[in-house]
Amino acid sequence: MILTLTLNPAVDASTTIDRLVPEHKLRCETARYDPGGGGINVSKALLRLGTKSLAVFPAGGATGQWLEQLVAEQGIDYRVMPMAGWTRQSFVVLETSTGQQFRFSLPGPTWSAAEGEQMLNSLRDFSEPIDYLVVSGSLPPGLPPDYCAAIAQLAKERNIRLVLDTSGEPLKRAIQEGTFLLKPNLGELASLVGVDKLELEEVEEAARSVIEQGGCELMAVSLGPAGALLVTKENRREHRRGSFRVPAPTVKKQTTVGAGDSMVGGMVFALSQGYSYEEMLRLGVACGTAATMNPGTELFHKDDVERLLRWISR
Repeated sequence: MILTLTLNPAVDASTTIDRLVPEHKLRCETARYDPGGGGINVSKALLRLGTKSLAVFPAGGATGQWLEQLVAEQGIDYRVMPMAGWTRQSFVVLETSTGQQFRFSLPGPTWSAAEGEQMLNSLRDFSEPIDYLVVSGSLPPGLPPDYCAAIAQLAKERNIRLVLDTSGEPLKRAIQEGTFLLKPNLGELASLVGVDKLELEEVEEAARSVIEQGGCELMAVSLGPAGALLVTKENRREHRRGSFRVPAPTVKKQTTVGAGDSMVGGMVFALSQGYSYEEMLRLGVACGTAATMNPGTELFHKDDVERLLRWISR
């Protein structure tokens, strides 16, 4: 059982325009609409790779009904927590004359304390055993910064492998409880270890410091165009340090939307199928890179993933 949790989902709209001009009425091309938010994107990625998950998310108002419809149209199994506030929307515009992408993201509805507790209780009361719980995306307004830490504690109590992809104070609080897999980028890892920035040669030591303090068992650091680095606990019996890097293939990038979620989806799929950690990272990088090749909020195509994976595995 793979369960994904999206605390701040969105209806994602994407369109194109020749040029963005201030103070003018801008006539865009026909928009594409997708269900969005970190965990929902991970569930979409998992389904495209060939395995199902259960997507759990809140939904409210007319946009919440629309989001639920879009998730159902994708063929994703899901469970909704009704809430008072309206589900947010996000908007992506590609300026075709320059190739620049502009991303507009609304904050989302403010949660009440009762709604926050209701979501935690729904996870506590889940009757089926959960192997992987993927929590991806930002916290909505109203939830305290230690909310992900409460989820981490719950996962630890139920022996669930928690995969966490968030940032800022919620990430810092969560690693105090401990997680299974983290996927920070360079900036997020730098913040975790209390520095302004990290050079590539400093990444492994920074990741290992988080692991040694019990923050996670595995860390896959996204390095952008340089690919990704996986760091695991040292295996002293075999006298080896658990780390390796996978380069990212060079492709024509059309978007960055959903690339990180696609990488998480690829890694969780690999874990669920019993792949090695190195195979896991390769698939994650292939999925993340493939997602950048398609416009808007489309995520990746499986045939692109397979082609990139062959290149990475050479």
